[in-house]
Amino acid sequence: MPSTTTGTHSHSHTGTHTHTSRPSDTPLPTRSPLVGWLAVTSVTLGLFSIVTTEILPIGLLTSIGSSFTISDGMAGLMMTMPGLLAAASAPVVTAATARRDRRLMLCVFILLLALANFLAAAAPNYWFVLVSRVLVGVTIGGFWSIGAGLAERLVPAASVGRATAVIFSAVPLGSALGVPAGTFIGDLAGWRVTFVVMGALTLGVLIMLCLVVPPLPPVEATRLSVLHTTFRGVHTRYALLLTFLIVFAHFGTYTYVTPFLEQVTHSDSRQITLLLLIYGAAGIVGNFLGGAMVTRRPHATFGLAAGLIAVVTLLLPLVGRSLTGALASLIVWGVAYGAVPVSSQTWFTKATPHTPEAASVLFTASFQATFSLGAFAGGVVLDHSSPSTVMALGGVSAACMVLAAWSHYIRHLAWPA
Repeated sequence: MPSTTTGTHSHSHTGTHTHTSRPSDTPLPTRSPLVGWLAVTSVTLGLFSIVTTEILPIGLLTSIGSSFTISDGMAGLMMTMPGLLAAASAPVVTAATARRDRRLMLCVFILLLALANFLAAAAPNYWFVLVSRVLVGVTIGGFWSIGAGLAERLVPAASVGRATAVIFSAVPLGSALGVPAGTFIGDLAGWRVTFVVMGALTLGVLIMLCLVVPPLPPVEATRLSVLHTTFRGVHTRYALLLTFLIVFAHFGTYTYVTPFLEQVTHSDSRQITLLLLIYGAAGIVGNFLGGAMVTRRPHATFGLAAGLIAVVTLLLPLVGRSLTGALASLIVWGVAYGAVPVSSQTWFTKATPHTPEAASVLFTASFQATFSLGAFAGGVVLDHSSPSTVMALGGVSAACMVLAAWSHYIRHLAWPA
């Protein structure tokens, strides 16, 4: 698939802690390629566990809310907490653990994730659930900033592009497999069992990381002073603005897609599980399509993704009354959103080509912070109006992002070389 390497061209430049290093800096251990690929798989499974745990409440929102007798909007705080914590911890954890072995830190963060899942499963009240989500947030900020760029230290140079593609496939796979599977288990056995299963999976990933990832002493310490400098660039500010508008639009609406499908489409739990599964599969397609296009046409790719999300969320209150209309909308939405993370990261990379670490931290922090704000704002609107109003407001935010991308294009701003 040609899109695999193209799609991750930006990713391979943005992993924190991995400037393209000289061979003398990081000698590759003399191990079989198979062990290297097993290490890549374990990092991918770690990210899959993180992505799935982070967005799991989307499918379980109403059942968790009803068991603690809280509103859907209040239940949305489960989505808000991890994002805010991840945004804060991405730069802080990156700097604080810069001199620690990377394998050790990956294991520590995955252990933290397992504890978070078991804590949520056993939570006697909603506040314990929120404490577990704080632990999820710290894990996201730390594991992402280390794991995203590890491919070049695990496999030979010729395989780095492919390995990075595999690592980043964890994002759409979490949506496509993790959330529908979690929703399905929740319907069969209750939402607490979903978190127990997730915790057990995470412990399995921890064992695999310990067995197959080699010791990874840090290549160089990361300094936060670089972030301040990159903020001054006009391209970085545009990347932040575009990411804010589209991620706010998406998570302000998609977080509450289950209440919408229940109240407006009148779908039952099995239909919702199937719809979320189809949405996730469309997201995988969008991820590779966006990756293939964005390095050559950054404005068109990012703008088109936002435009499609705007159209879908604005029309959903009308066409989403029927199951067929909801299905068609979620397919388009899935493909469109699948292109958003790779587009956002590519913009940050193009804006700061000489400081890939800073690009990675800015991407992670801005994405997670906006994800939280969107989920929070959508929850407030939902509690005071209806799921249809939530969709309409998200559509307006996505439309504003299209205008912002167009304004960057017509200003003919040259990207840094």
